[in-house]
Amino acid sequence: MFDIISVGHFSRDSIFLPDKRKPFIVLGGSVAYVSLAARRLDSSVSVVSKVGGDFRDAYIRWLRQEGIDLSWVAKVKGAKTTRFELKYSSDLSNRNLRLKSRAPPITVEDLPKSLKARAVHIGPIAREINYEVAEKLRHSADVLSLDPQGLVRNFDKEGNITYGAVIDKRLLKLVDIYKSSSDEIKAVTNLSKLDSAIKAVHDYGVETVIVTMGMNGIVLSFEETFYKIPAYKSEKVVDPTGAGDAFIGGFLPETLCGEDSLWCACVGSATASLVVEAVGPTFLGDKAEIYRRARSLYEKEIKE
Repeated sequence: MFDIISVGHFSRDSIFLPDKRKPFIVLGGSVAYVSLAARRLDSSVSVVSKVGGDFRDAYIRWLRQEGIDLSWVAKVKGAKTTRFELKYSSDLSNRNLRLKSRAPPITVEDLPKSLKARAVHIGPIAREINYEVAEKLRHSADVLSLDPQGLVRNFDKEGNITYGAVIDKRLLKLVDIYKSSSDEIKAVTNLSKLDSAIKAVHDYGVETVIVTMGMNGIVLSFEETFYKIPAYKSEKVVDPTGAGDAFIGGFLPETLCGEDSLWCACVGSATASLVVEAVGPTFLGDKAEIYRRARSLYEKEIKE
């Protein structure tokens, strides 16, 4: 039994940063950032994913060296790994995301009968997970977490992305913890006001709702109370990719330890602040540094 199992596609990301002439080709996908972040906090971690024959063996070796179990990652011959092209604006505040290839979807048949975890995080990036998969995962976990980012993305023939409410709302009835960006929760609920969108998600029975807002921090909602937690100010911001995923990778281990949600969110913000200081998921310092940053946020929050 693992502490955390992340479910979704790994990806190969081509990241174009404003001060670089060539893209960085890095391992991506929510499952990568969540798993690596959770390992920094000493959680036992596994991944359920599908990749193509082009998925680099070096990624597999690296993830295993980090202590991540990959027993349930299927490499499909003749298929391509999910790939995205990310082009950032000059100030890194906006990006253009384009799908270049997509691995086969994850099906109920792909889930091992022995799958069991204290927490399962569903992190699709290209609509690879449906309700039936999520329903089975619900029975495999004490806590079910969802980031719907890949379920509100629509792709045209060129891979260009638009956002719309394509999510099966039954998914929300399965979930204990919901995390997304402000744009994504508005797409999920089809509501333009953030507080109304958060309430709508709670109305499905979701206990904890987290909305990430980039450098403006996060909104945490639970037990009918809203908390606004600032982002930890990193010394430098190199690549914002995966910050929200690193957040939930920091949040979940503390939740499993029984910590209060405000502290869990501060650990999540601290973890996210580390990932942006390097390109891709090659970040994260160590547990002591995550906790140091989290304490500074938590103490400030308590004082205010």
